[in-house]
Amino acid sequence: MRLATVQGRKTMSRRRQFVEKWKNDYDFKTVTGALGSLAVTVIFAFYNGFLGIYHRSLWHGSICVYYIVLVLLRVFIITARKRIGSKANPGNARDTAYVVSALFLFLLNLSLVVPVSLMVVLRKPVSMTLIPAIAMAAYTTYKIVMASVNLGKRKKSSDSLVRLLRTISFIEALAAILTLQNTLIMVNTSGDASEMLPLTAVSSAAVILAVLTLSVIAITKGVISIKRHKKKQK
Repeated sequence: MRLATVQGRKTMSRRRQFVEKWKNDYDFKTVTGALGSLAVTVIFAFYNGFLGIYHRSLWHGSICVYYIVLVLLRVFIITARKRIGSKANPGNARDTAYVVSALFLFLLNLSLVVPVSLMVVLRKPVSMTLIPAIAMAAYTTYKIVMASVNLGKRKKSSDSLVRLLRTISFIEALAAILTLQNTLIMVNTSGDASEMLPLTAVSSAAVILAVLTLSVIAITKGVISIKRHKKKQK
């Protein structure tokens, strides 16, 4: 009984430590949240990959590629951040990892081209009724609000890789808005939906441009930071 009581107290203590760290350590909260998002993204990648192969669907196949790139990007940032402490020059290692991550953002941008093109011409397969679509809308709204709030708070961290994780979450939310928009159009439109083409084209172009802009900004900041560290070393 005493052993069980001691173990129970240790478990409670760990939970309290985790909660306190979650509340007070912004970097810990961001990385832990990214790990949760990573697990969900892996599931989505496998699901869409299966549907792409089973139904020979270009849409699901392209979305699978997008999720795979998203997984690789998050994995790279999280693992690179862990390894930086063991490097001889952590500052340069962090800047290099940041630039490589920004290049991954360009790849993420390219992976969105095919699914976005399919959405623009309304060729995304939709097999849901209005109620699930509304639930999807509520979830996506929550996701974009939280991603926007966290994007504004990212300056609380001095770690550039942590800030980049928040930026990636915002990009993911933007892509979710596009999918939601197309789904709602297809669910609520009977017959010809060609009158919605201008809306989907403009919104899709805006998202692609936003991802591209964020990629360029990230690379520029990384290069400037590397040059700054090199000047300090001279």
